[in-house]
Amino acid sequence: MTDQFSKKAEAWSARFTEPVSDLVKRYTASVFFDKRLAPYDIQGSLAHAEMLAAQGIISAQDRADIERGMAQIKSEIDAGTFEWLLDLEDVHLNIEKRLTELVGDAGKRLHTGRSRNDQVATDIRLYVRAAIDDIVGLLNSLRAALTDLAERHADTIMPGFTHLQVAQPITFGHHMLAYVEMFGRDLERMQDARRRVNRLPLGAAALAGTTFPIDRLRVAKTLGFEDVCHNSLDAVSDRDFAIEFTAAASLIMMHISRFSEELVMWISPRIGFIDIADRFCTGSSIMPQKKNPDVPELARGKTGRVYGHLNGLLVLMKGQPLAYNKDNQEDKEPLFDTIDTVTDTLRIFADMAGGITVKAENMRSAALQGYATATDLADYLVKKGLPFRDAHEAVAHAVRACDVAGCDLSEMALEKLREFSPLIEQDVFAVLSLEGSVAARDHVGGTAPNQVRKAIERVRKQLAE
Repeated sequence: MTDQFSKKAEAWSARFTEPVSDLVKRYTASVFFDKRLAPYDIQGSLAHAEMLAAQGIISAQDRADIERGMAQIKSEIDAGTFEWLLDLEDVHLNIEKRLTELVGDAGKRLHTGRSRNDQVATDIRLYVRAAIDDIVGLLNSLRAALTDLAERHADTIMPGFTHLQVAQPITFGHHMLAYVEMFGRDLERMQDARRRVNRLPLGAAALAGTTFPIDRLRVAKTLGFEDVCHNSLDAVSDRDFAIEFTAAASLIMMHISRFSEELVMWISPRIGFIDIADRFCTGSSIMPQKKNPDVPELARGKTGRVYGHLNGLLVLMKGQPLAYNKDNQEDKEPLFDTIDTVTDTLRIFADMAGGITVKAENMRSAALQGYATATDLADYLVKKGLPFRDAHEAVAHAVRACDVAGCDLSEMALEKLREFSPLIEQDVFAVLSLEGSVAARDHVGGTAPNQVRKAIERVRKQLAE
């Protein structure tokens, strides 16, 4: 009888009268991208074998042989000597074939009580869980780098913008902490998604469970899962955990892209708020003076790539009946690429944030444009007893006069300011200064340097947990 795992036969070959064509093999095979699941496939198989032995479904010797064979396979994969065969379609059959070569019948018994359907679902969950843990660590590294930058510039004044117009003075430290908050929520989303990823499908078999007396909770505990998937149909066909992960990854990339857009603008000589370390930039093949912010520009582009993967996974799943369908093979490449893109991006951005040089004088000069302390003057008048709408109107007239005179509110003479309201006195100039403006916003969430330092202290406690 032909060995079911020979190069010319498939695991189901006895059912068919002709072999699969080479074109179909190439079209349906996943081994050359799903082989990255190998460590998790081995991990899941070892836990399955341990349970089978504990339940008396396979012998203790079979389990020992399986463990010995898997150790050999892992060493071959780590050394790059493992032979991946297209004929065997995927990572699971490749490993099982090699295991059978190494340990004989014990390798053939490993698949008792499971199917590739629940096997691959388990492997992917293990893989995504590990990826989430990596991403959480990388998010904290980026948050730490931005927090360090914020602390160095808790007093550095820059213009805050709405509609890309100068709005009010803020500190650069406060601006960086906005991204710390965004990436903090991203971290929370990843941790929350992890709970739903961390449920064991193994034991669902092909779709209906198995007739063998398996112990799914034992396998779940061995693999560190918090629970099992409680419906066998759902267990093998569900990919919403991958969609949820990709949605959370898309939000990370959205925040990365917003940050990137600001870095690209700020590094421009026309704005000149910052410089980025040379190792994150490139030059021009024709213009020797150029320093192009390639990393943030490319991150903006890669954001669209991740969005595309999210949409692709949603479309992939929307029309599938229960239970498993071959369509699901298409979940891996977008998921893998999303993980690669997000982890690489976070790693490089954490490094890049530490290499940002702030041009404080340029920021301060820009904050003096656009009458950034106009709201402070209105607040000043309200505190003197003028209704806010009347104060707003008076300041609007003062700004128009400054436009004509070509000066800032802080540069206007007291006598001229009093033409717009007799409530204005000499103490107004402390209010109209940039330092006075930011210092006055001394409440939780405000831009005052005192509050920026308190916020940094709060973030550092989070990072230490």
